Amino acid sequence: MHAVVVGCGRVGSAVARQLADESWSVGVIDEAVEAFNRLGPTFNGETFEGHALDDEVLRLAGIERADACVVATNGDNTNLVVAQKVQRKFGVRCVVVRVLDPARAELYGRLGLRTVCPTSGAIDVLTEAVRSCQVVGS
Repeated sequence: MHAVVVGCGRVGSAVARQLADESWSVGVIDEAVEAFNRLGPTFNGETFEGHALDDEVLRLAGIERADACVVATNGDNTNLVVAQKVQRKFGVRCVVVRVLDPARAELYGRLGLRTVCPTSGAIDVLTEAVRSCQVVGS
């Protein structure tokens, strides 16, 4: 199994390490070469400096043979465009994209992308935490 991970921040690097630890081959793309330091010395995948909107960078990372692609840069616009491109142009069936804006995550989810919205998750968890507090009235 091969995965391409776009974005090597805290999220992308952790996903890349976990998949590699599970014997996936992994290609990681980031614009900043220093971001690859997050992968650690035991990471056995490949890294590619560049922008994921560049077809050649995607090809070098193995997008044409990818079973999955995770898109987790720090920008919703970039994430959504890259995810759509990977899904439509390269035919990757499992494309998972991080979207911070809950409304956009819902919209693009309805359009066929697998969206993960950490903002929605945080809202749910924080609201439930407040509801579960024992509030003593005065």
